[in-house]
Amino acid sequence: MFETLQPAPADKILALIGLYRNDPRPGKVDLGVGVYKDIDGKTPVMRAVREAEKRLLASQDTKTYLGLAGDTGFNAAMIKLAFGDKADHSRIRAAQAPGGSGALRLVAELLQRTRTGATVWLSDPTWPNHPPVMRAAGLQVRDYPYFDAASGAVRFDEMLAALKTGNSGDVVLLHGCCHNPTGANLDLDQWAKVADVLLERGLLPFVDIAYQGFGEGLDADAAGLRLLAERVPEMVVASSCSKNFAVYRDRVGAAMILAKDGAQADVAMSQMLAAARALYSMPPDHGAAAVRMVLEDAGLRKDWETELEEMRLRMLRLRVAFAEALRRQSNSDRFDFVASHRGMFSRLGLTEAQVERLRTEHAVYMVGDSRINVAGLPEDGMDDLAKAIVSVLD
Repeated sequence: MFETLQPAPADKILALIGLYRNDPRPGKVDLGVGVYKDIDGKTPVMRAVREAEKRLLASQDTKTYLGLAGDTGFNAAMIKLAFGDKADHSRIRAAQAPGGSGALRLVAELLQRTRTGATVWLSDPTWPNHPPVMRAAGLQVRDYPYFDAASGAVRFDEMLAALKTGNSGDVVLLHGCCHNPTGANLDLDQWAKVADVLLERGLLPFVDIAYQGFGEGLDADAAGLRLLAERVPEMVVASSCSKNFAVYRDRVGAAMILAKDGAQADVAMSQMLAAARALYSMPPDHGAAAVRMVLEDAGLRKDWETELEEMRLRMLRLRVAFAEALRRQSNSDRFDFVASHRGMFSRLGLTEAQVERLRTEHAVYMVGDSRINVAGLPEDGMDDLAKAIVSVLD
């Protein structure tokens, strides 16, 4: 039977990992992989998470099933983290999911059950896994303009114009903060204008918030999501703990629903859990339990917020230093936008050929669309990196 299959296309980011690992050149630079790195190039377990895991192992006396929704305490904590205290929590439901990708797929399955073959609008560009996840659930995909590679800014007027052509019942996927792959984000006034269009056209917002705390801070990064929650009757959210708790391999995420009232929220939740049953049944417990413990314990939460803020500020410093180095080496302001972007990524606006030259000639590794992981920037080698980038410009 399997002789009918053809090899699946290789994942470009995973392939990049292999190329970097096998490169013997000293001083090679990895700006490709989407994980936070400290000054030593490591991705450590966060202090509060490590302590929570110790307590969890000491107190856990069973490994029995928790149920389709997973850890209910985790779900409640994730609702509060995303929506804040002022939202109408009686209209919100959440299910623990296997990471942000699992949350995206779970919400997509709910959307398919709600409106078969619905159209999901995605930013151009967006995270490469968004389209296949939506299509795998049976949904249709369209793009809205988002990023101007020349200026590094959001193409906001074009974005609104495209969304105004959407049909009632269409879904608009919005990056809650720290846009991946560009780092260019909406301000609060722009979120308000997006909300106007969503209400005017009858569009359902779908917020993917995978980097809360990496941009302007925990509450500021959720401001757009919370604004929508105050204004729209319905919305869906996919949240990930991979980055802000550094629990990448533990697969910790949450799929959330905001409905018109509690009764509709319960019905939607029942359908989402039915989808979960067919996909994976039960989400993994360990990582979510550790995250719950961190969010519920005042001391652990304070330590987590402190370390998360240290990570955020370090990435901001790296952004500024990189932009300044590029300005020195290029004698231009072409890359100044890097300093104003937020989150773990920026997109430099290089061609694939230029990215390839950086890899082959300078041992600088980045994704083909020139997305860089800011946390991977070499603190003591900014000018050398900037010089390499300038050398491949036309």
